[in-house]
Amino acid sequence: MRYRSVHEQAAHDLDLAVTLVVDAPQAHLSLARLVDHDHIEPEGALVFAALLHLAGYRDQAQFWFEFAAGAGNRTAAFCLYLLHLQRAEHRTAAYWRAHARASAPPPQRPAASHRPQRFLLPEGVRRDLIRRCWRGRRPTLPPRLEAVIHSLPVDTPDEDFGEIPRPDRTLTQLPAQEPATG
Repeated sequence: MRYRSVHEQAAHDLDLAVTLVVDAPQAHLSLARLVDHDHIEPEGALVFAALLHLAGYRDQAQFWFEFAAGAGNRTAAFCLYLLHLQRAEHRTAAYWRAHARASAPPPQRPAASHRPQRFLLPEGVRRDLIRRCWRGRRPTLPPRLEAVIHSLPVDTPDEDFGEIPRPDRTLTQLPAQEPATG
């Protein structure tokens, strides 16, 4: 889908990028590593930023994108490029685009085990997010999942980003299925 302005196109592309991040098979594991480990987990920070973006926490998502990009995550840097391009902040967008290109390639992970992969979000939610993007609509999480994001603990308000939610174990325990609607 093509949009009339660069800014609208960047907004759509950012929505699509974060949707693909949370749709990735490794998203659940990456987020679990961020929550359960003391060391920096840039991939988990990227997934958390994507969830915040989808829940409407745009400034707070920017904080976590910057955290992940600063730790070398190229996808997070690309998301920041799109975010700043959407806001017509061209110098900052150019900085993050260059950062995405200059960042080291992702580290090689050990071969995945053959156990079944657990997705972060239920299949119906993931499909709906992608469908919304392809139809040119803004992807949003269902209210039940947004409520989980809204209930996360927050740090003392940051001067630039406001109250910044912290990831916790509730995010790694999201239901595998959406409840039946009737």
